[in-house]
Parts: sequence; C-alpha cells; structure tokens
Amino acid sequence: MNKSLITNLISLLLLTLGYVSQNHIALYAGLFAFSGAITNWLAIHMLFEKVPGLYGSGVIPARFEEFKAAIKKLMMEQFFTKQNIDKFLNQEMASSAALNLKPIIEKIDLAPTFDSLTEVIMNSSFGGMLAMFGGVEAVQPLKQPFVEKMQASIIEISQSEQVKQALKEQLEQPAMMEDIQANIENIIDQRLNELTPKMVKEMVQTMIQKHLGWLVVWGGVFGGLIGVISAIISAA
Repeated sequence: MNKSLITNLISLLLLTLGYVSQNHIALYAGLFAFSGAITNWLAIHMLFEKVPGLYGSGVIPARFEEFKAAIKKLMMEQFFTKQNIDKFLNQEMASSAALNLKPIIEKIDLAPTFDSLTEVIMNSSFGGMLAMFGGVEAVQPLKQPFVEKMQASIIEISQSEQVKQALKEQLEQPAMMEDIQANIENIIDQRLNELTPKMVKEMVQTMIQKHLGWLVVWGGVFGGLIGVISAIISAA
C-alpha cells in the first residue's frame, strides 16, 4: 500500500468535492491537506532524486563519498576500537575452546622433522654404527610413530596455559593491536569501494522510505486540520 499516493488522492478528492459543492471547509481542508502531503512527498523524493532547478535535491547520491566515510568512521570508532578488540580477545581466551590450535597442527606435515633428525644422526658419530644396520632405511619404520608422537606433543604444548598467556600477551601488544585495526580498516575500505551511488541510494531508500511515507500522511492530516481552522476563522 502506497501511503503517499493514497493521501494525495484523498486530499485531491476532498479539494474537488469542496470546490464543486462550494463547501469552504471541505475546500480549505482539501487544499491544505494536499499542500502538506505534496510538499512532504517532494521533500522525501528530493532525498534520493535530483530535481532540476531545486538546489539540494538528490542529497544522498550527491554526498556519496561522505556517506561512505561516515559508515567507515562509525564502524572504526564505535565497533572496532582497541577496547572492543581487547575485550573480544579476553573473552575468546577465557573460552574453553579459545585458541584451539589442534586443527592447524594436524594439517602440518612433520615428516621433514624426522628427515632432519635422521640426517643429523647419520652425520654424527652414530652414523657409522647405524650404517652397519642398514643406514637410513633401518629407521624408516620409526617415521610414522615419530610424526604422530611429535604432533601429539605439540598439541599438548599449545593447549597449556603458559602458551595461551604468551599468545594473549603478544596479541595485546600495541603494534599487534594496530595491525589488527589496520587489517579491519582495509577490509572495510575494500567493501565500501564496491558500493556505487545507486546501490547506496537503493539501500537507504529501502530502509527508510516505508517509515518516511508517514510524513506524507501526517502532512496531509495536519494540513487538513489547519485548512478547517482557516475556513472557520475566515467564515467568522
């Protein structure tokens, strides 16, 4: 239901009936109601569309860059402040699932670690002795158990309170916090750069036009009341 259109039609109908019937109250009520409704409708229309000859119209598309800058300022100064990021980190660190590095560690290939260990042994004084029992090939059956044991040990270490506290302290360093903020700011810039004036206009229009339609309705209502009062005063 288009509230603006209905209000304007009712105002025009009242104006026409008042003119035809020579009823001054209906005439004035219709005239003032239509005046209030149409001016409010035009004001709303001018927010989103450029009207030739009317200075200041099309303000939202015209102030596109300022609109984007305002969004960025709001997000950085109200949401992604150092205090809010620090609060988030503290909450995450307090969680039982905080900084769970297990999924990451499980994806790391630790086989080169065993190969490096084998190379060190072969180049040491034990290398000659090991060569007598088959050399590198003799220790290959130990590779998988070694990798699994190493992986389990790293996971256990990563879940210790000492490691969590060390990571938390590192994340809370001023330079680290600035890096986090800079990365967030870059992401916001990238997303805002994808916006066009048309997209911004449609986004804002969709959000507020439904509620702005009541401005037209109330403009017609109060305009009609003023018209009735004017007709009564002029007839007195």
